[in-house]
This record gives sequence, C-alpha cells and structure tokens, in this order.
Amino acid sequence: MKQTWIIRPRSIFFIITCLLFAVLIVQAGFSLEDGAKKGLVTYVEGMAKKQKLQDVDWLSVAENTPVISGERVRTFSESRAELELAKLDRIRMAPKTTIDILKLYEESKAQVRESTVLLQSGDIWANIAKKDEKVKFSINTPVAAAAITGTTLRLSADADSTAELKVYSGEVVISNVPADSVNTVKKTSLQPYQVEGPKQIAGPREVSMQEWTLIVKSMQKVRVNKHGQIQQTGSFSSSDPDEQSDWVKWNQEMDRRP
Repeated sequence: MKQTWIIRPRSIFFIITCLLFAVLIVQAGFSLEDGAKKGLVTYVEGMAKKQKLQDVDWLSVAENTPVISGERVRTFSESRAELELAKLDRIRMAPKTTIDILKLYEESKAQVRESTVLLQSGDIWANIAKKDEKVKFSINTPVAAAAITGTTLRLSADADSTAELKVYSGEVVISNVPADSVNTVKKTSLQPYQVEGPKQIAGPREVSMQEWTLIVKSMQKVRVNKHGQIQQTGSFSSSDPDEQSDWVKWNQEMDRRP
C-alpha cells in the first residue's frame, strides 16, 4: 500500500524558518572569521594611503576602509590615522609614518594566531588588549622586535632606523632578534641579558653573543641604535617635555573614549 505524506503549511513555514536560521548562523561564522583577519581604518585626519606590499600604486584611505595582511599604510604631513584590529587592538599613526601589516591574526602550524606589524618609519601609539598564550602580537622596527600584550605604548623609528620604545602601561618584551625566537624570559628588569648560545636558529647563521632581550615595564623606555644595540634605558615621567606634546595628549584623550 502506497503511503501518502501530508505536509501542512505550518510545517513548511517551520522548516523554512529553520533553514534560514541555519544559513544565518553559517554566514555569521564566516563573517566573524573574516573580521578577525581584517583591520579597519577608524580615523583619518589629513591624508593617508595604503598599497599592497608588492604593488606600486597607492590608494587613498578614508574612515571605514578595511586593511588586511600584506598591506602598507602611510600617513602624510599634518596627518594622522587610527587602525582598529579585530575590534580589540588600536594603532595610531603620527604624521609621516609608514607601517607594514605583515600578519593579521593568521593561524600558525602550532595553532597560534599571530599578528606582526612592521614600523618602517615614523611614530605610532598602540593600545593592545591582553592576549592569551594562543595569540601573539608583535610590533617590529628594522632593528628591534617587540612582543606585546595588554599594553599601551609609543614606538618610533627614525630615518636611520634608530628606534625608541616607551611603555605607558603593561609591559613589552623587546629584543634585537625576531620575537618568535624568544621562547622564555628569565629576567624582569631593564637590564639587558644575552640569549643562550651559540646555537642554530632560523637558518644557517649562528646566534651572536651580542643579541639581547629585555622587559620594558610601565613608564620605562629604551632606545636602540641603527646597529641594533641598546643606546639608552631608564624611566620617564608624565611631566617630561616630550610627554606634553600634542601627539601624546591626543592619544591619551583617544584612549579615554568609551
């Protein structure tokens, strides 16, 4: 005997509703995944541009312009810009600043989400949320690498690659070797120390005894010369003349936004 199935209108409506809900959930998942790998320009004052690292042409940047891995962002004279990364981390660029977004929350083979920004030249202010062990965030210059978590900092790179780091809250692990090669930190002061060596890392070169790693804590600073050598370390004060600049005060006001 042939069986007859009867589907009532109410059942059809229920099935369609469930299917639409499932589609929305899947799309939301993709959106969150995509959003975690993108940044967004949230503020532009003056002129800013971006380009693919392998391209020649520059594109004008306005508020709500997305930025992704493999892009370079540049500000011009009398210009500022703010980048928001995964809605957690903010990087502000002073006039005449260029940064390369080398990685943006990319998952490594060890299932660690890694972000790496290279400050080519200029001055940036970064407000980076606290990370767990499965997330790494670093801001590098041509002569130093800074591993960051739960930190407010200022980092500058001069035309000759001399770099200066100031930490306003939290702490930063800085070295003149790639951040990935710093597995553990054994000291907690501004006194530099040599990494263990000699041994082979990241290719055929031998670890130099001149390589160093140190921790820079709240209201401390370090300056590294163009050869990757520590030039100056110490504390700084909010009353210092440099801390009264319009750039510092503007960033502090921006950080107080809800």
